[in-house]
Amino acid sequence: EKGRIYDHPYFRMAAFSGRSPVPLAPQDLAPLPEFSKLFFIPESPPVGVDPETGALRIVSEVEVDGTVTRCRAVAAFLEPGWVRTHLPAVEDTERSYTLPMWAYTAVGYGDGKYWAAGFRIERNHRWDPRNYDDRDLIPAIKAYREAEPDRPLVRHLVRCATENHCFAAKNLFLRRWEAPLPVSRSCNAACLGCLSMQPAGNCEASHERLSFTPSREEIVSLAVGHLSRAPEKPIVSFGQGCEGEPLTEYRLMAESIREIRQKTGRGTINLNTNGSWPERVRTVAESGLDSIRISLNSARPEVYAAYYRPRNYGFRDVERSILLAREMGLYTMINYLVFPGISDQEAEIAALIGLIRRTGVNFIHLKNLNIDPRQYIEKMPAGDSPAVGMKEMVRILERELPGVRLGYFNQPVR
Repeated sequence: EKGRIYDHPYFRMAAFSGRSPVPLAPQDLAPLPEFSKLFFIPESPPVGVDPETGALRIVSEVEVDGTVTRCRAVAAFLEPGWVRTHLPAVEDTERSYTLPMWAYTAVGYGDGKYWAAGFRIERNHRWDPRNYDDRDLIPAIKAYREAEPDRPLVRHLVRCATENHCFAAKNLFLRRWEAPLPVSRSCNAACLGCLSMQPAGNCEASHERLSFTPSREEIVSLAVGHLSRAPEKPIVSFGQGCEGEPLTEYRLMAESIREIRQKTGRGTINLNTNGSWPERVRTVAESGLDSIRISLNSARPEVYAAYYRPRNYGFRDVERSILLAREMGLYTMINYLVFPGISDQEAEIAALIGLIRRTGVNFIHLKNLNIDPRQYIEKMPAGDSPAVGMKEMVRILERELPGVRLGYFNQPVR
């Protein structure tokens, strides 16, 4: 509560893969990236390894300077481009609430620095936190609003940039790289980790859901202004954390894309989507879309359904959309929401390889799933497939899918 973190004097760092404790080796850890975050977890004491016996020990309380203090586990959230390999080792059976939506990562301390369980999968200056200084943002917003019409979508994105610290929204006002085009107020899924809509009694949504449908005119104006002026192969993307499923507004997207391409051929027009309506994907692709990123937490239908909780569609529709996108010449990406102990199960890796081979995907994003680990594990179907580790999962994918890129960020194609 006071921002102080204590290193246990002799217990070693422990970590979980799913609900299972796993040993940590030095190569499993990296110095905590500079722009990561640290959290404490109330009602959840940490678990450590007794170096004499190798047994796991719950550290419920410690005495510091003569005062007995209840212990709370510490977790890290890694900066963009890093993949989490292990979950924090905590005793959370008595926790009475759902954690906010972050990708909680095992973290320890030694040799005068913090160490996190993760590795960098992609280095990209466009998403380097060092390039997102709010001292540059505020004057950029002022200049943008003086130069552009005052529209509801711009006002919404100002809030995204200043309150939610959305990097894509900041890029719009800084006139560079990838900018957002949110369009949808509704969704046909009820994802456990939805960033913009959570049921009462759960954790608070981390984004404010778009409350209106933007006009075609403001979408086109925003997109053309960005694509025609931003340097370094700019991108505009439909489908953001602050909206529902953009395919619910597929006609609006298709009409907007046609008009955008009448006014500029520059830059990449991308769609981030759940891929639930193949024919709507076709309509949007025919209008001039360049790339598509389809999200899934699993290539196994039962695991996918347990997280996405789809309404009137199924995993087969998602696979059809992926295949259709490739057949229509789109640069096709999977936004693969990874979670240690589930994504690296042998059965999951085999299912993912099969999906990629059937559809011809170009790029796999390895995105840490932002969710309470306990909530996710409890909702997933029971299974006994062994987990091989996140680094080994990546090695297998690289070996079995040599033509597929692995990374973290959207890729420009124009």
